[in-house]
Amino acid sequence: MKTFPKPLPPEEERHYLRKCKEGDVEARNILIERNLRLVAHVARKYQGADVDQDDLISIGIVGLIKAVSTFDCEKNNRLATYAARCIENELLMMMRARKKQAREVSIYEKIGVDQEGRELRLMDILESEPVDVLERLELRKNAGKLYENLDRVLDEREKRVMTARYGLGGQKEMTQREIAGELGISRSYVSRIEKNALLKLRECFER
Repeated sequence: MKTFPKPLPPEEERHYLRKCKEGDVEARNILIERNLRLVAHVARKYQGADVDQDDLISIGIVGLIKAVSTFDCEKNNRLATYAARCIENELLMMMRARKKQAREVSIYEKIGVDQEGRELRLMDILESEPVDVLERLELRKNAGKLYENLDRVLDEREKRVMTARYGLGGQKEMTQREIAGELGISRSYVSRIEKNALLKLRECFER
């Protein structure tokens, strides 16, 4: 467990804050160093979030630096109160960014193999004509990574067609004719919906 220097007494803190406001770099560094214990305290709340403790401290220090740089003695009573909010905000932004990154799928990510044992990337699916996709990929096992993006880029009918066509969410894969019968539309219309949906997904991953 790392040990950090004790916080400054209120009078000393105000002195260094005034010096920092005047552009004194040494005063700024002292304020940062003497508030590292606060960073560790706030970061401790995020232990167990699958993030290395050193990374949490590093991100927390970014928040502390912002706090020291923007703190206004006339508007705020104590630096620690203001800095704790800045540190927490920085950690929350990092956690949200990690969560978002975990959901996103790179178009170059390897997601399976075709019938001949060649590696396939997500881009290979998005660039394929719909009629070729099922012949090249065991979508029942691998297309789950596409499923995360269906809600935000496809309308309900397109999502229904793609889910049934490629067996997403554990459903049985259906032919265009079977989907057409279930939805009460023509097979050619199902084909157009499928193709448009693939185009939307492709555009989504190319942004």
